[in-house]
Amino acid sequence: MKIDASRLQKEIDELSLISENPAPVVTRVLFSEADLAGRAYVKKLCVEAGLTVREDAVGNTFARWEGTDKNAPAVATGSHIDAIPNAGKYDGVVGVLGALEAIRSLQQSGFKPQRSIELITFTAEEPTRFGIGCLGSRLMAGTLSPEKIASLRDREGNNLEYWRKQAGFTKGDASSVRLAKNAYSNFVELHIEQGPILEQKNLAIGIVEKIAAPSSLRLHLTGVGGHAGAVLMPERHDALLAGAEIALAVERAALTTGSPDTVGTTGVFRIEPGAVNSVPCRATLEIDLRDTQLATRDSALKQIESAAADICKKRGIGLELERVNVDAPAICDAKLVELISGICAEKKISSLKMISRAYHDSLFMAQICPTTMIFIPCRGGVSHRPDEYSSPEQIETGVTVLAETLRRLAK
Repeated sequence: MKIDASRLQKEIDELSLISENPAPVVTRVLFSEADLAGRAYVKKLCVEAGLTVREDAVGNTFARWEGTDKNAPAVATGSHIDAIPNAGKYDGVVGVLGALEAIRSLQQSGFKPQRSIELITFTAEEPTRFGIGCLGSRLMAGTLSPEKIASLRDREGNNLEYWRKQAGFTKGDASSVRLAKNAYSNFVELHIEQGPILEQKNLAIGIVEKIAAPSSLRLHLTGVGGHAGAVLMPERHDALLAGAEIALAVERAALTTGSPDTVGTTGVFRIEPGAVNSVPCRATLEIDLRDTQLATRDSALKQIESAAADICKKRGIGLELERVNVDAPAICDAKLVELISGICAEKKISSLKMISRAYHDSLFMAQICPTTMIFIPCRGGVSHRPDEYSSPEQIETGVTVLAETLRRLAK
């Protein structure tokens, strides 16, 4: 097998220019013009590689290299190409375009798969439109109830049904996306680490054994507005100040669980009316809380919810609190982990079995079929920023390991 690293880097660079913001920033919010143009670019490359492309009702895209045994469940790989505002060009993309290059290298080597190999480009791994991550893979795994699906809204109040039809995905409905258990024989996702461990240890490959448990909260605070000069301090019910206390409570909860893996982030904090001479009357907070252990994650979650209620009561602020998602960790398939570990050993590629503290579509694919992830280093552990970077050589190594993994799983 020969990986064409220069072709792959060219395609990564070309896709990065399909963005809502000028280079080096990459922004592709779900169902935006940039997101749809990026999808079209990937589909074109897949068709050129001789793959059969189809899409489901929410835009999950499947590009299949047909195997000789059409009745056997396919081997799956893939990731996402949507990007949060002010992001970089490697997150998710390496797992899509890298998987395509892995398939092309297998084709060029003369390999004929028995099991089909299917490349999945997942819809909305990032939570930019509806505040919930891994939307496409959640729906594939059937983890969202019809009521939850119907409740999803963006900031303008538009729902998933509106946006998927605007994007041209008019066949079926969101519930039709669900896959049966073991619809695939295996799923392997190639991804940049989004952390510093591989680089610090000078290792080429991470093999994921477990994916941390994510959760997120959305809080709407309602205070009392008024003129900044006329409302005296003892009389105020300032939604911003209540929100600020809650954000500090998030930090406190994450620091005091006793687990080194607990992380809490208040990533969204919007206030109204947003005028310098007006007391903030409303605030919206979105909080991300993660851990590798359910017990400590859930304990911190309850602590945050309790603190928010106490703070709002003390300040006379109305509180609406929603658990957007509370997910379990994923345990990756031990046989897959050992297979990839063995491939690395055979090829004299340094590797490390590790935990993914970021979550990915693999978190939900693990509910469908045996799953793991292949990590490659990224400079400084930086991700979700324009300076996110993995070298062509690091990417080539990851694609090499993925290609050999797919070859063995498809036999």
